[in-house]
Amino acid sequence: METKTTGLKRFYYASRYSWQGVRAAYRNEPAFRYEIWACAALLPLSLIVADTLLEWVMLICSCLFVLAMELVNTAIEAVVDRGGTEFNPMAGLAKDLGSAVVSVALLICALVWIAVLFGG
Repeated sequence: METKTTGLKRFYYASRYSWQGVRAAYRNEPAFRYEIWACAALLPLSLIVADTLLEWVMLICSCLFVLAMELVNTAIEAVVDRGGTEFNPMAGLAKDLGSAVVSVALLICALVWIAVLFGG
């Protein structure tokens, strides 16, 4: 049985694998690219919009939440696509639910930005 690495070595490998996943999503998923560029535009805007540190953190976290959910959706699609090309209603449902997760994340992000912009 293979032993797992621990400590800083494990952190290094986990970080490397995570970065590889982000790079793969950026290369292969147009939606992820669009969301990355939207976040890049919103980051400097968040410094102008936020009046407090808490507001700034909420704005940034709402954008990161969208990216996280897009990565989850991409992972779901990759697993479903690996299973085969034949039609399967459960595979279609999994993909639809993954897409719905991203839509909800985008809605949450929009609501946070609206609340900070007009809430106060």
